[in-house]
Amino acid sequence: MSGGPAVLWVGFPKDSLIWTGSGGEPKWWYPYPTLRCGFCPDCGSQLVSIADDSDMAMVTGFSLADQSGIEPLGHSFREHAVPWMHITLAPAPAPDPGP
Repeated sequence: MSGGPAVLWVGFPKDSLIWTGSGGEPKWWYPYPTLRCGFCPDCGSQLVSIADDSDMAMVTGFSLADQSGIEPLGHSFREHAVPWMHITLAPAPAPDPGP
């Protein structure tokens, strides 16, 4: 939901997330009954995505004031990457060995 070929998502425990920007808490949109997305009330940029059944809040990495220490751990939808975007992808996740 970014309109761009890639988005950096950073996960935080949702009970530890504090809104410190001048706009305060984002405006919320509910694209699905169990998912809410937060947008900047001033510019409309997507800032966060929170699923009701998760303890995590997924924040867009480039909306963070301090991006130090952020390193990608994986890539979703790699088979749909645009052909002109040349990046070094993190290794594909190992197959789940099952029970």
